[in-house]
Amino acid sequence: MLKIGGGFVLLVIVFLTCPAAAGTAMDSSGGGFEVRLGVCDWTIGKSGDPAALGLAGTLGLDGVQVSLVPKGDSLALIDPALRRAYLEAMERTGVAIVSFAIGDLNDVPLKSDPRAEKWLGQGIEIAAAMDVKIILVPFFGKGDLKNDPTGLDAAVAALKRLAPAAEKAGVILALENWLSAGENLKIIERVGSPAVRVYYDVGNSQDAGHPVFNEIRLLGARIAEFHAKDTKDLYGKGSMDFPSVRKAMEDIGYSGWLVLEGTKMPLGVEKSVRYDADYLKTVFGIKAAQTDPVETIRYE
Repeated sequence: MLKIGGGFVLLVIVFLTCPAAAGTAMDSSGGGFEVRLGVCDWTIGKSGDPAALGLAGTLGLDGVQVSLVPKGDSLALIDPALRRAYLEAMERTGVAIVSFAIGDLNDVPLKSDPRAEKWLGQGIEIAAAMDVKIILVPFFGKGDLKNDPTGLDAAVAALKRLAPAAEKAGVILALENWLSAGENLKIIERVGSPAVRVYYDVGNSQDAGHPVFNEIRLLGARIAEFHAKDTKDLYGKGSMDFPSVRKAMEDIGYSGWLVLEGTKMPLGVEKSVRYDADYLKTVFGIKAAQTDPVETIRYE
């Protein structure tokens, strides 16, 4: 930390991953623990846009969680031309599609709107065609399941209908909601399919008052993927204890993607995402594949 004039400046040197070699070298000291960093396309303002992959690469990230955006009564990615555009972007940038997400299910709920089940069915087909293994299924807004037993029953019934196709395609339907780990385990048990798991967002769970680190250990292998989030500030400056998140992930033997879903952008979108990614690389022992410093980030 340097003092310049009347303020303090935190210098963070950001190392970007070369798009042509987007993989990262992992710290092997954790006994096989391995995490790669991705970002939600909506976090960087590129929902449903193949350009998200190129932007993520310039921000030092290895992957993107891609929005399955509805177009009329279908999903836009049902179009082979758009699928090709994403596959070409992957090849060109070296940035992966980490998983899919259908954010519109917060307004078109699986528990009450037949379009949601149709979209998820199409999403399974798209994921299979593009070799993407996870679809985030959110239950927020109009889709919230908290204190809604009737809606919960309807959502479970829909998941039971969708699960056989997901199993056959090798696709996981990963549930994200305000519910506790125990409540999510009951949903998984009721559906009775290995294709239904949990998408664990550490920031949402903390805001809901759940014991994040205990929940991670309780859910264990039922967690398909993680969102990194701090709803108070940049990572490392807010309320989320990411070193303890890492410890809990290590304890359950997790290896996979940690996807940034940033909510606080005091430096603007791109600089804030770079800052958060650099912090997580330090916490999770991720070494960038390329070591050319490209920017100094100012945070006062």
